[in-house]
Amino acid sequence: MQLDLTDDQVLFHETTVRFIDTELPLAATRALHDDPLGYGRGWLRQSAEIGWFAMLVAETDSGGSVSGSGLLDAAIVAEEIGRHVQPGPFVAMNVVAAAISAHGSPAQRAEYLPAIVAGEIVITWAFADASGNWDEGAGLRAERSGSVFVLHGTRGFVPDAVSADWLLVTAIVDGEPAQVFVRAGAPGVNVRPLTTLDLSRRLTHVDFDGVTVTEDAILGPAGARAGADALETQLQLAIVLTLADTVGAIDALFSMTVAYAKDRIAFGRPIGSFQAVKHILADQALYVESCKAAAVAAATAVTNGDDTAREVVSMAAAYIGDVANDVAQECLQVHGGIGYTWEHDLHLYLRRIRSNSALYGEPTWHRERVCAFHGLGEGAGR
Repeated sequence: MQLDLTDDQVLFHETTVRFIDTELPLAATRALHDDPLGYGRGWLRQSAEIGWFAMLVAETDSGGSVSGSGLLDAAIVAEEIGRHVQPGPFVAMNVVAAAISAHGSPAQRAEYLPAIVAGEIVITWAFADASGNWDEGAGLRAERSGSVFVLHGTRGFVPDAVSADWLLVTAIVDGEPAQVFVRAGAPGVNVRPLTTLDLSRRLTHVDFDGVTVTEDAILGPAGARAGADALETQLQLAIVLTLADTVGAIDALFSMTVAYAKDRIAFGRPIGSFQAVKHILADQALYVESCKAAAVAAATAVTNGDDTAREVVSMAAAYIGDVANDVAQECLQVHGGIGYTWEHDLHLYLRRIRSNSALYGEPTWHRERVCAFHGLGEGAGR
């Protein structure tokens, strides 16, 4: 995705590719499609050993990145995860780790971050309402009861909650958005697995029925909770990493399609030699490169802390969300009938690309968000 990798980033990228090719290549992920968890804890710990969950964590909290630009380094991994349609909680774990490193109390940082960085625990981000909408916690209320809070409500489409040890959930606490640590197996927590389009992912609805938490379970020091601004930053991080995942997926799918157009013979010629197919491939090549540029722009804006970062991120998400799906469909058309078969890998990429475009806001929602930033809409509701 980035053209100017440093020597350290090149080595990190090569290490990531070798790890994936050795430990969980695409052919092996098929065996996990029916697995309730979708991945193995041993594999997760191995990925942690090469730094997959350390990049957005401060060095003082057991983290660190290879280049000093943690988000850009994480995007390198996310792109390869998409290229190989990998399972696991990479995006959610990194978003939560970044939030704890930036806003957590000393006790929270000490408790969670070393374990996250080492892959010893799985913690996921439960941010959406029951319909998958971005609601800043409105669908889950935390009511004071003496010295504790009692949670009632639902978080929807939570990634990897079936394998999580902890959830970082958005809720309304004392009338304001906040985030709360909840043990996944706590009394009153009900995890409902969903049937997903992307066979490598595990999404759930999580119901909270009288779940009790203490004041120190709220993210941030007492009296200085991480609220709406922290949620916005986390959303941007999640989108950037998901866009990198999408770019990896469409790049791999397009390369697969070009190779097929060269190999598939019809009427004595490779189908790629026919003008109509050439036009399709030329258009898709342009769209793939445009998606790469948009994803890099979003990652760079967030990394630099630009004032326009949220707008750039939503513009990139809207563009890539639409265009990547079009690229996938055109690749399917070039493949013809074989692309519809279960045994062919094409549908795995198509599923990943389509689900990515909905995970952290569909293109329409992001366009409304951009309009709202300029006072041209009523809000950013999905």
